[in-house]
Amino acid sequence: ICISAEWRVKSNSLYFPVVRIMRVCANLSFMFAESGGLVERYKAAAEAGFKAVECAFPYSVPSEELSQILSTTVVQQVLVNSEPGDTTKGELGFAALPGREERFKESLETSIKYAKALNCSKIHVMSGRKSAEHREEAHIKTLESNLRYAVERFSAENITGLIEPINPVSIPGYFLNNYETAVNIIEKINSPNLRLQLDIFHLQMICGNVANNIAQHIGMTGHIQIAQAPHRHQPTTPGELDYAYVFDKLREAGYDGWIGAEYAPAGPTVDSLDWINKFGLEY
Repeated sequence: ICISAEWRVKSNSLYFPVVRIMRVCANLSFMFAESGGLVERYKAAAEAGFKAVECAFPYSVPSEELSQILSTTVVQQVLVNSEPGDTTKGELGFAALPGREERFKESLETSIKYAKALNCSKIHVMSGRKSAEHREEAHIKTLESNLRYAVERFSAENITGLIEPINPVSIPGYFLNNYETAVNIIEKINSPNLRLQLDIFHLQMICGNVANNIAQHIGMTGHIQIAQAPHRHQPTTPGELDYAYVFDKLREAGYDGWIGAEYAPAGPTVDSLDWINKFGLEY
């Protein structure tokens, strides 16, 4: 249990600390790869003590089968990414791609279907890669228009949509690769069904200044993910980020949601989990 520096009045004379419990969910796209496919990873995460998971693309497994696995393992699905298209051809979503609006809507409906089947309330809407045929302004206009459409669908389904800036080193050519564009669109659409997915790894790789950016963006943040930079391993491995400090800043900012462990373990996954207790978080 994490106790923040904030205090709240309990009575006329007594003060009690505000308890901020930050819980960790396993990212099954990165973790438990040694266990096998996606279904096996759900089981491995539950056996390791996780109460919740997230994954990028569950769409290779029928939603009914995944729903049954969640029921069997008693694990909560926190987040899925939107259906990306054909990743073997480099497709990573359609939200910002001019001329692919109908394909975006198809992707959105597939994503909502899976989210509902998995009782998952958050979908990361992926923008896709830049097109050489279109200018920046066309991508932004398309992204805003598609997100407005998505927000209406999410509102009807009680789902929160998330957009996430992804650094150009990890995914070259990905359109939404900066915070200015993401923040501007979220503020412009101004809907509780559209929030920022704040990945501390990507934040460091894109612009750094982590503490100030957490403080600045936490009010519009709907989900947080973590990994060490630049190698994207667990937080206790050598790297640019001091995660004891980062987690303190998240507590100070009042964050009490899920922390997605979106990292590639440097070794067996179960051997990479000591940071959860070390930094005062919970499964």
